[in-house]
Amino acid sequence: MAFEGLASKLQETLKKLRGKGKLTEKDIKEAMREVKLALLEADVNYKIVKDFIKNVGEKCTGSDVLESLTPGQQVIKIVDEELVKLMGSTESQLNIVPGLTVIMLVGLQGAGKTTMAGKLALHLRKKNKKALLVACDVYRPAAIKQLQVVGKQIDVPVFTMGDKVNPVDISKAGIEYAKSNNLNTVIIDTAGRLHIDEELMDELLNIKNSVKPNEVLLVVDAMTGQDAVNVAGSFNDKLDITGVILTKLDGDTRGGAALSIKAMSGKPIKFVGMGEKMSDLEVFYPDRMASRILGMGDVLTLIEKAQQAIDEKQAKEMSSRLMSQEFNLEDFISYINQMKKMGPLNKLVEMIPGFNSKELKGMDLSKSEKEFSKIEAIINSMTVKERRNPSLVSSSPSRKKRISAGSGTTIQQVNKMLKDFEAMKKMMKQMKGMQKGFTKKSALFGKFPFK
Repeated sequence: MAFEGLASKLQETLKKLRGKGKLTEKDIKEAMREVKLALLEADVNYKIVKDFIKNVGEKCTGSDVLESLTPGQQVIKIVDEELVKLMGSTESQLNIVPGLTVIMLVGLQGAGKTTMAGKLALHLRKKNKKALLVACDVYRPAAIKQLQVVGKQIDVPVFTMGDKVNPVDISKAGIEYAKSNNLNTVIIDTAGRLHIDEELMDELLNIKNSVKPNEVLLVVDAMTGQDAVNVAGSFNDKLDITGVILTKLDGDTRGGAALSIKAMSGKPIKFVGMGEKMSDLEVFYPDRMASRILGMGDVLTLIEKAQQAIDEKQAKEMSSRLMSQEFNLEDFISYINQMKKMGPLNKLVEMIPGFNSKELKGMDLSKSEKEFSKIEAIINSMTVKERRNPSLVSSSPSRKKRISAGSGTTIQQVNKMLKDFEAMKKMMKQMKGMQKGFTKKSALFGKFPFK
């Protein structure tokens, strides 16, 4: 999980303050020392840590905090505000222009530019943009083929002229191709190197000067920590980048790059890669990321994932059937499948307010996901009649035996699934008086109709 170590330490430190009815300057000083160590261990730049602790410490020792009835909450509020400020204050949107938008991806080899080009194209398609991927990496073996595979995977066209043509000419020809084929976004996948060199920078600068891109986005691996910050500085000095995309933020990353890049380079983080799937790309919101780090959840992103994954009409029909007691196992499996579309449970749970990283670490969420697969197998082993009338199975040992054999499970697991299903129906019946109706969002989150 992203920021796991940092989040755990910060939440533990702030929890101590929250439990005190009154804070002294000594309490604040000790807490700031722990926060400082947590940030340094997360590989945040030392100068940034020093300034951060100074700003937070000064605000926390003011009379507004020390004399407050809820001093712990005031400290958390200040830390949250400073984290948001550190990461850029507000979301930095892509510069999409009328007509043709040109986006140039740059970075070192291995950062994930080619895969990110596909993720970005898919993201833009959801915004009703027609993208073209342009293969300008003529050096790395199979780089062009990789981009073609990515393009085919997401059904986005790829423009290539082979590996014997100058990348500047390829990028210019790609733009002309996009114009003549009614495509309104061009994403140029440029070459990288194992390290920064003048030859690489000169080539990238020539491409930039030739095609005048609306965005020059640096793709960096979040797992490289402070090296990512140094890379950002070097590329920015030469190319004047417009933003940064952090990849592998879902991995075993300490988070230092995300907390340092904006302050050190002055350039905003625009997107973060949160997984290996093409859909695992998130717009970077500093306020939401700060909330996740402090264990306050990220309800807005959770809702957005629900909106993208769940069919509104189907959700309304399902909730209507549930409330009218017509909810059956076909609806149940549909509900589970829609939940699975939103992504792995561990990523969803960390967005729920109140779940801190320490609690999350102790939960075997992979086991929960395996349970989903078992439930799906059990229901798929039933006849249509049994799915629509689960009581037929509940009252028949022979049916249970057949279903367990067909799904590779035990009769006990079939019984448990039926029990869970009935418990869910009972819970929804109790909620009937609490809700007049479900929206697309509340159908997923039960009694929490986020509006």
